[in-house]
Amino acid sequence: MNISDYFFPLVNISGAKIPEKFTFPFYYEPSEIATEAANELQKFLDESDLKLKHNFGLDSTREDLAIGKMFGVLIVQNPQGKLGYLRAFSGKLANTNQIKGFVPPVFDMLIENSYFREGEILLNNYTLQIAAFEKDSNIKVLQKLFTDFKSDVKNEIETLKIEIRKGKNERKIIRESILKDDVENENLLENLRKQSIKEQYHLKDLIKLRKEEIAIREVQINALQNKLDFLKNERAAKSLALQKRLFSEYSFLNFKGKTKSLHKIFDVDSNGFPPSGAGECAAPKLLQFAYQHNLKPLALAEFWWGLSPNSEIRLHKNYYPACRGKCQPILTHMLDGLNVDPNPIIEPAIFENDFEIIYEDDYILAINKPPDFLSVPGKVLKDSVQTRMEKKYDGEIFLVHRLDMATSGILLMAKKQGIHKELQRQFIKRLVKKKYIAILDGVIEKMTGSISLPLRVDLEDRPRQLVCYEHGKNAETAWEIIKILNAKTWINFYPKTGRTHQLRVHAAHKLGLNSPIMGDDLYGKKADRLYLHAEELEFTHPKTKEKIILKAPNNF
Repeated sequence: MNISDYFFPLVNISGAKIPEKFTFPFYYEPSEIATEAANELQKFLDESDLKLKHNFGLDSTREDLAIGKMFGVLIVQNPQGKLGYLRAFSGKLANTNQIKGFVPPVFDMLIENSYFREGEILLNNYTLQIAAFEKDSNIKVLQKLFTDFKSDVKNEIETLKIEIRKGKNERKIIRESILKDDVENENLLENLRKQSIKEQYHLKDLIKLRKEEIAIREVQINALQNKLDFLKNERAAKSLALQKRLFSEYSFLNFKGKTKSLHKIFDVDSNGFPPSGAGECAAPKLLQFAYQHNLKPLALAEFWWGLSPNSEIRLHKNYYPACRGKCQPILTHMLDGLNVDPNPIIEPAIFENDFEIIYEDDYILAINKPPDFLSVPGKVLKDSVQTRMEKKYDGEIFLVHRLDMATSGILLMAKKQGIHKELQRQFIKRLVKKKYIAILDGVIEKMTGSISLPLRVDLEDRPRQLVCYEHGKNAETAWEIIKILNAKTWINFYPKTGRTHQLRVHAAHKLGLNSPIMGDDLYGKKADRLYLHAEELEFTHPKTKEKIILKAPNNF
């Protein structure tokens, strides 16, 4: 392996400051030097034939599947003190793990004749056997026939029982209408008795016969099902063994020179299985290559290139932090020993003033929450509206709803539990009217509209939300444009539901307004603040039953 194929000297860095500490990968703004490297890589992606081999979704004339990709650059210093950068992409690109100029994967499972390839062939054979067995045995058809047969038997026996009860009632009427001391009647009574016995034996014989028939069919079905279960269990066992071996092969270095496998990082022995694709992201690839070749990591930047996916929000050329589900455990190990920027998210919020109270009586309280301040205490940060107000009111204060940490505006509280319960009921029943104002980082052509995109949490990258039509919860937002100024759109949002990050996702997603809110560090670009403000709230006072309209003008 020739390192010069991967190490790209930085030539246009005059005046660019080398960061004193390495990038905190889960929340950052790219350094000037990392941005310069990213610009060079983006220029390469624009001009190279990679765009012919892989459809990034930037050419509307192409009909093959469009897949955008996350790319990364790592600023490094070689032992001679020379600065340069490494390139990487997440996952596969153009159906391969190996592309000239991009660092190789930590472990290439696609190498021909590798144990993974052999294991993959074995698993495919099991899959084919299972499919062929299901087709040949027609097990689903037999199971349906068996279910129908049992239903028919049940109906047959029930019908016979009804006929027997009917005959019994008829014989009872006959018995009650004749004299018992008449010889001829005695013969009739005997015949009636024999008929009753005959019908009971017929019922017993039928039940016995049908049970035997059901048992025979059940044995046949179970034999087929057991064979199918055996094949599926064998496939699952082989797959698990292959995964565990694969997890052991993925070994990651850190700055101290220590190695740790995916198996250990995610504690596979305790069923802590890694998410799919763990270790295939750009950042782990870059750091691994740097450590292997005695290159000192100085700064990191990752950006999205291409069409945004249908579920998550990824905008062309935008920078994004490393994902938490896949990368956080791996990078926590890999960065051990490296001087890394502190996590800015856990730095205490600085807000020394009292909250602006916009409404207060004996029952409710409403404040104007400042931006970048928690509504309720978090896992690390404890300073919040709730903790401060509980202290001020000796614990007798209850938040009715929440605002995102970055969002400012009206936050409603109750002074009594009964009032709190009634106000929450109004929110749950969607009886509360809400108006938000925001500035979008782009121009919206329509003047009004509505958005309905179901949302759920991104399990691999909390707290980000995804659009998901299968598991997402309904989320609806109406909107209207206020004005357009300097290529920015001022907009009012009227959320009908209250999902996490609803307005932020509905604004940024390509199926929504396709224009992130200014300062949205999760779905757009970071700025001095998130330009989203809860401006009006309308509800019914739980005690007086009056309509209350609260207003808190924004200070954008």
